[in-house]
Amino acid sequence: MMMPSQANIVEMGARDGLQNEVAVTTDAKLTLIANLAEAGIKKIEAGSFVSPKWVPQMADSAELFRQLPRQQGVTYSALTPNLKGFEIAQSVGVDEVAIFGSASESFSQKNINCSIEESIERFTPLMQKAKQQNIPVRGYVSCVLGCPYEGHINASEVARVSEILYKMGCYQISLGDTIGVGTPLDARKMVEQVANVVPIDQIALHFHDTYGQALANIQACLALGVNTFDSSVAGLGGCPYAKGASGNLATEDLVYMLHGMGIDTGIDLTKLIAAGNQISQIIGRQNNSKVANALS
Repeated sequence: MMMPSQANIVEMGARDGLQNEVAVTTDAKLTLIANLAEAGIKKIEAGSFVSPKWVPQMADSAELFRQLPRQQGVTYSALTPNLKGFEIAQSVGVDEVAIFGSASESFSQKNINCSIEESIERFTPLMQKAKQQNIPVRGYVSCVLGCPYEGHINASEVARVSEILYKMGCYQISLGDTIGVGTPLDARKMVEQVANVVPIDQIALHFHDTYGQALANIQACLALGVNTFDSSVAGLGGCPYAKGASGNLATEDLVYMLHGMGIDTGIDLTKLIAAGNQISQIIGRQNNSKVANALS
């Protein structure tokens, strides 16, 4: 398989990133999202409609979407764990929603207090509503290369859960190395197995950088034809399962690598770095992107 000539970046900083950082104002989030769109990012996960009791950092998601200055050609999406979350998201004009299942039974039980099967069953009414309203749904599978409770996860289990979400109607399956433990050959084998049940052009990769492996893992999978990647500007968002560890892969580092390989992203790296530096300043920590630090 040839390397893709172009790649799509799904920006996670405003949601997956900021939900694991100190709380910031709605205005700061709006500025970040506007800066990301200005840098050329076409898909931004901007919020999450979960219980504010569990994720207080996302309590303002409805307000955020109401105030969002939308740029043409940009998709603004949100995570919706249940029908109630979906209905609120729909009422504030979310373009696209995401649902999630785990490839690890223990993670599912500890994270959302139900089995993998039960967690996916809960999405049936949401999927029906989304279909009626013509709202695209993206599916996340977490713990695809390891689990904080179970350790190694079989690729066959990742493929099984991916296939269920795909057959339910998710247009894309994003495979998440939630704790960032995967290494390149395992990542590649796992994606090859999922590609038997989900078309390769409908697979995305969401690799965390906790162990510094995310770019290597992505590179190992590029030749398979995957061309959509989730990342977080400035590496926002630590790993909640490894105290003090970095979590998300920095978008700047990913864009730098892809551009260096001749793969176009449509993103202006200088503007992206400025967006990451600004939000890092606001939350009072160093930018976690190596590229941003080297070029700033």
